[in-house]
Amino acid sequence: MTAVENLDRFNIDAYEKICDVVKRAMDGSAEGDVQKLRQAYHEEARMFGEAYGQRYDDPICSFFELCQSHPLRGKKDLYRFKIVSVSLVGGAAMVMVAEDGCWDTASFVDFFTVTCINGAWKITNKTFAYTGGEIPQEVLA
Repeated sequence: MTAVENLDRFNIDAYEKICDVVKRAMDGSAEGDVQKLRQAYHEEARMFGEAYGQRYDDPICSFFELCQSHPLRGKKDLYRFKIVSVSLVGGAAMVMVAEDGCWDTASFVDFFTVTCINGAWKITNKTFAYTGGEIPQEVLA
């Protein structure tokens, strides 16, 4: 089989593992569960994005701290997410996720780079776009 023929075949097992790791990350974020977040993200992952004109270019551990002190599920528990797309080539994937109800009203679109490292899929980068709603002041501080 040539390399091109191999890329033409969709790897359902890898797809499911990628979706599982992203779901674990999203659940960990919503619950403030750092253990789930550590299972999903590579230890050297980074996060990039912008909200209210403020740039976020941080090591992922900063995001873990934010989630632990301010889980995405708000008082009304309106938080939800949906995996919108998965692009997979070999050991690299790009996953787009839509979120709404963060801290009750905020919405984001996330782009995750997910990489197969030593047989395990890990999120190596999170880039987010803030798309609306209110982010509480204590979260932004």
